[in-house]
Amino acid sequence: MIKLLLIFFCFISFTLTNAQSNADIANVYLKRAKEAAETNANYKEALDQFEKGLKFVDSISDKNIVTLASLIYYENYQLQTDDKEKIEFLKKSETYSRKYFVLEQDNTTEEYIKNLENLILIQETIEELETKLKKEEEDRIRKEKEYKKIDSLKSLWSKKSESLSIRVDSIYGFNTNKLALYKKDGNFGVIDDRGRIIVEATDYKDAISSEGFILLKNKKEQPNKIYGFNTNNKKGFILPSVNKFNSLATHYGQLMLPRGNGRLVMYPDNSFEPMVYDLNVKKRIKITNKLELLKSLKKEDVIDRYNKDGEVKINKEWYQFGGHLGGGIYSLYFENSYKVHSFLSATTKKILSADAGFEYIGAYYKDNFQAIKKGKVIWINQEGAEVSDAKDAYKKYLGASKVVKLAMGKYQITRNNVIVLGDLELEKLSEFLLKYKKN
Repeated sequence: MIKLLLIFFCFISFTLTNAQSNADIANVYLKRAKEAAETNANYKEALDQFEKGLKFVDSISDKNIVTLASLIYYENYQLQTDDKEKIEFLKKSETYSRKYFVLEQDNTTEEYIKNLENLILIQETIEELETKLKKEEEDRIRKEKEYKKIDSLKSLWSKKSESLSIRVDSIYGFNTNKLALYKKDGNFGVIDDRGRIIVEATDYKDAISSEGFILLKNKKEQPNKIYGFNTNNKKGFILPSVNKFNSLATHYGQLMLPRGNGRLVMYPDNSFEPMVYDLNVKKRIKITNKLELLKSLKKEDVIDRYNKDGEVKINKEWYQFGGHLGGGIYSLYFENSYKVHSFLSATTKKILSADAGFEYIGAYYKDNFQAIKKGKVIWINQEGAEVSDAKDAYKKYLGASKVVKLAMGKYQITRNNVIVLGDLELEKLSEFLLKYKKN
C-alpha cells in the first residue's frame, strides 16, 4: 500500500513538473512572437514563434495573448497569394478574436471596443473574399458550361460539315451553265455548283467538255458507248450505237470536240465517211442527195468528175467521197483504206492531204474547225490555214461556288463562305458558334 502511494505521488510530481516546464517553454515562444510582432512588425516570424509555442499548451486563457494571436493571423493573411489561404488565416484570426470576448466581459473599455472593431473588420474581409470566391466559382462554372456548349457545338458543326462533304477523286471547273465534270473511282460524271450529282460516275472512263456539251466515253480510246449531255437544257442521252451508222463499225474511233452549235464529228472504224451528229436535235447529219451535191461541186470546179457510186476525181485521182463536215470541207478516202486520205476545201478548191499532216478535222462553227495535224491539235479556217485557238464561250464560270479540297477523296463546295450541298447549307464555324451559343 505504501509502495502504491509512493508511485502515485511520484507521478503527480512528474506531471506538475512537466506541466510547469511546458508552460515556461510556451511563454518563451509567445514572448518572442510578441516581440517580433509589436517591436519589429515581422509578422511572419511572429507566426512561426507563436505556432511553436502552441505545441506546448493545451489552450490559451490570456486575453492579451488571444488578441496578439488574432493580430498575427490577420497580418499574415495579407502575405498569402491564394484567396482560399487568405480566408483560412482570417478565420483563425476571427477565432482568436472571438475568444477575447469570452475572456473579457467588460464591454466599456477602450480595449474591448478596439477588439470589437477588429473583429468586425476581420468578418467583413472574410465576407468580401468569400463573395469574390463565390463569384469566381460561378464564373468558372458558367465558363465551363460555355466551353462544354462550344465543344458540343463544334462537334455538331463538324458532323454537319462532314455530312456536306463530297467523296470524289476530283472536281473539275464549272462552266457557264454551272456544271462540271467530276471523277470517282476512275469514272467520270457530271455535278452542279451546289454539289448535286447530275450524272453518276459509274460507267465512263473518259470525258470531254467543250462549248456547253459534255461527252462521257466508256473507254479512253476507241469507245463504243458515249453519253452526251447538253448543259444548256440539262438533258443527257446515250448516242446511237455506232453500228447503226455503219454495220461494220465496232467503235466511234477518233472523237473531235463538240462545238457550240451542237455538231460533233467522229471517225468510226471500218467506215468511208465520218459520223456527223447533232447533239441538239439528237440525230445524225447526212447529205440528203449526194449526187446533187456532187453535181454542184462539179459545176463549181471543186471536183473534176464524179460517178453514181459516189466517187470523185480530183487532179487525176479517184477518191471515195466521205461527206460534208460543214463549212465547205469534205473528207476523201482511197477505196482500199478506211483511213482518211485527205480533205477537200470547197473555198480554195484545194486538197488538205494526209501527206501534209492532216489526220482529222472536226465540225465547223464560228469560222473555224478543230483539226489534228501530225498528232497535234490545231485550229484552221475554211481554207485550211491555221488560226488562233477557238475560245470556249462556256468556259467562264460566273457563279459564287468554290471547290475546296479537304483531303484525298473529299471535297466541299462553298458559296459566300457557306458550305452547300444541294439545298442544305452550313455557315462557317465562327458564325455557327455565334448563332447558337446564346440559345
